[in-house]
Amino acid sequence: MENSTLLDLGPTAWILLAVMLVMAAVVWRTALGRPPVQMLVAGLRALVQLAAVALVIGWLSNRGAWAFAFVALMFVVGAWTSGRRVAPQGRWWIAAAPIAVGVAPVAIMMFAAGVLPFNALAIIAVLGQQIGGSMSTVTLAGRRIRDELALRNGEVEAAVALGFTWPVARMLVAKPIAGEAILPSLDQTRTAGLVTLPGAFVGMILGGATPLDAGLIQLLVLISLLLVNSVTASAALWIGALDGWSVPGVKAA
Repeated sequence: MENSTLLDLGPTAWILLAVMLVMAAVVWRTALGRPPVQMLVAGLRALVQLAAVALVIGWLSNRGAWAFAFVALMFVVGAWTSGRRVAPQGRWWIAAAPIAVGVAPVAIMMFAAGVLPFNALAIIAVLGQQIGGSMSTVTLAGRRIRDELALRNGEVEAAVALGFTWPVARMLVAKPIAGEAILPSLDQTRTAGLVTLPGAFVGMILGGATPLDAGLIQLLVLISLLLVNSVTASAALWIGALDGWSVPGVKAA
């Protein structure tokens, strides 16, 4: 039977995976000064996790209700991963709020419109992408806001001395840079079909869908991610204004 993928997935692919991972770890260490074990562990974790997820998704294919349990697990892992980046003082759970605020309304809209069916594979695929995008946005926006507040703490204190409240003073400093976290999603949407062919589009084409249907599905994914990430970045900014993401030396509200 002819291979249904665009790539040759024979033994050479596994060798190439190992070579690229080792090369990435070498560059990570020599050029960027980071521990190579981080890169190696990330690659090995991806291998194990994707194998496990493939088995789980196969089991869930006819069990729609269980898909939400799997999505809940994805949400917790996403919040934990991002939260440790932006609030490393044992308050990782604070990242759950912007992720939930970004993903939940969009998911409800898609369910209510009937665009997203109560099918396990569809639920996991779409909500998984939204949670992943929201997680990245929290990490980028949260860290950028933390760094800006720490760097310009004097400006925040000066604004407070002029009569602004702490949240408003922090908002003045952080708002101009919070939206930078959405730029990768914005660029991906603007260049879809020109620079890259997104995975959902290619997968649908390979699965036998018409180009028009595949394009519409990919467009729904891309636009939904723009909304998710915009709301997530706004929530991250709001938390930064109220809490400062626990930046040392920056007073809380």
